[in-house]
Amino acid sequence: MTSTIDYGNLMHRAMRGLIQEVLTDIQKDGLPGQHHFFITFDTMHPDVEIADWLSDRYPGEMTVVIQHWFDNLDVTGEGFTITLNFGDNPETLYIPYDAIKTFVDPSVEFGLRFETQDEDEETDDDVEEAPMDEMVEPEEDKDDAPKEAEVVSLDQFRK
Repeated sequence: MTSTIDYGNLMHRAMRGLIQEVLTDIQKDGLPGQHHFFITFDTMHPDVEIADWLSDRYPGEMTVVIQHWFDNLDVTGEGFTITLNFGDNPETLYIPYDAIKTFVDPSVEFGLRFETQDEDEETDDDVEEAPMDEMVEPEEDKDDAPKEAEVVSLDQFRK
């Protein structure tokens, strides 16, 4: 038995389970009301399945929108498959939950951000729940080192 409770990994699994439950409901009943999702994921994750032209165009991370048109949503315990339209070109994607970096529903200002710790730290992924306004603003870095990811404002999508 370990000497500490691994709250980071417990929270990680719980939040991924929340995403699975939400997508399972959408699979059964469709999107209710004005709900829609922005899901950013790691395109280099070994289990992600996307068209070669998409991985060439987005060689690190990609944000997809589940809103007006999507098809063939299939939710499993490890991830989900969905067909989305890219400029009148339907493409099927498989996104494992472990590849998700952010999950945002701007209609209710809900967002989750999954952050990966540096490899030299002992903890795995941290998950942070934040109001959408906080989520889209860049965080101050403690040691002012450059960050690899770029934070994109979603203000233009708000009504």
